[in-house]
Amino acid sequence: MHVLIIGAAGMVGRKLTERLVRDAGLGENPVETMTLVDVITPEAPAGFDGRVVLEQADLSAAGEAERLINTRPDVIFHLAAIVSGEAERDFDKGYRINMDGMRYLLDAVRHAHDADGYYPRLVFTSSIAVFGAPLPYPISDDFHTTPLTSYGTQKAVCELLLSDYIRRGFLDGIGIRLPTICIRPGKPNAAASGFFSGILREPLVGQEAVLPVTDDIRHWHASPRSAVGFLIHGATMDLSQVGPRRSLSMPGVSATVGEQIEALRRIAGDKAVKLIRREPDEMIMRMCAGWAPGFEAKRARELGFTAESSFDEIIRVHIEDELGGKL
Repeated sequence: MHVLIIGAAGMVGRKLTERLVRDAGLGENPVETMTLVDVITPEAPAGFDGRVVLEQADLSAAGEAERLINTRPDVIFHLAAIVSGEAERDFDKGYRINMDGMRYLLDAVRHAHDADGYYPRLVFTSSIAVFGAPLPYPISDDFHTTPLTSYGTQKAVCELLLSDYIRRGFLDGIGIRLPTICIRPGKPNAAASGFFSGILREPLVGQEAVLPVTDDIRHWHASPRSAVGFLIHGATMDLSQVGPRRSLSMPGVSATVGEQIEALRRIAGDKAVKLIRREPDEMIMRMCAGWAPGFEAKRARELGFTAESSFDEIIRVHIEDELGGKL
């Protein structure tokens, strides 16, 4: 099997690569070749016995999608995107990277299918940002997608494109609407939602964190470990069970910022909580007002997708995976 990961240098891409190496395959199939692609050259995974191809490429640049598809990967994980805050600040860049890149990839697959019957599986990372206020709680699987951000609009367009190309028989695939991933390891990124991780990640290692919103903001979360699990399951499951609505809202944990902080207090104590500094940001608070508070995720759960059941569990996953199992 040949696996192509687009966006392999990002956090989820790195963890997905590590999981494939650890599992020595994808489902029941051994992975013989991994092509890892990003706008910066990804690092080669340690411990992989197969062939690794490392590529620096921008999927939205002319000819890049065709070049990648010419190698005929069996499974494609499309993780590459610019995040919500950056997409809102730079309108043109958001549409070029998040929407045009997807269209170029799908068209490259379509042309290859027309040429020789090529028929890969594509796992696309969408987002719960495809939903916009006013929102019920919990959000049902049948709720309409009416995004109120450029990022959410770009992801919603990509979901429609994916469904149409699947319907036309050019490829098989699934769209994974990721919850906000928490706790993200490493340094903060440009995502407007980055504070959800920051108010936990930094205090857990004795550093100060900034909270730009009020404690009553409620949102939907899952750990990086769960995100990788979603992708693996999407790549290996029987997609005939999914039906024509190929983009699914993933399971997760609904929690307010205040509930996050109390989970931090239970696990790391008052000393950690005191490291959170409140600095209200009107732009981020306006964006948060339109974010999804939580989902039923009934379809995804019935199809075998799983996630954490509490914020205490999310914090413990971070401690196990990123902090060596201890504070």
